[in-house]
Amino acid sequence: MVTIATLANGCFWCTEATLQLLKGVTQVTSGYTGGHTENPTYREVCTGTTGHAEAVQVHFDEEVISYLDLLTIYFLTHDPTTLNRQGGDIGTQYRSAIFTHSEEQKAVANTLISELTNQDLWKAPIVTEVCDFDIFYEAEDYHMNYFINNPDAGYCTYIINPKITKLREHFLQFLK
Repeated sequence: MVTIATLANGCFWCTEATLQLLKGVTQVTSGYTGGHTENPTYREVCTGTTGHAEAVQVHFDEEVISYLDLLTIYFLTHDPTTLNRQGGDIGTQYRSAIFTHSEEQKAVANTLISELTNQDLWKAPIVTEVCDFDIFYEAEDYHMNYFINNPDAGYCTYIINPKITKLREHFLQFLK
């Protein structure tokens, strides 16, 4: 059964690149969600005035990878403790957020956040928002498959590659 998850954790290029490598993930689309401007552009979202987060919409087969496993990988491939930023990317558009499509997804996300908080994995508290999904706007074409299309770009080399290395070190059993 194909299910949709909508996740934000900083730059959508990183999120897309890591999640595309997972068994059971059939599609990852970069875009914008969680804001108030209709059909925003990348340039508008970058101003921080639209309220949108850079996010990905993930289509996945729950018989191959569970929503819980997907969220666990999501949490451990970014820093969920930094409010409105990931590394050098600063602003509300880079916030850590899970946009849930059902009450079940919301319960799984909140339970996992509670469990991860109790495990004390980070030096600071998790600030990831759990929000009801509303609408998703696809990003411009040049953002799609960014890592695949630009593997030698500086951002890919220095920011995305270490995330993929971490994914391979900790979640090899989930990789295609």
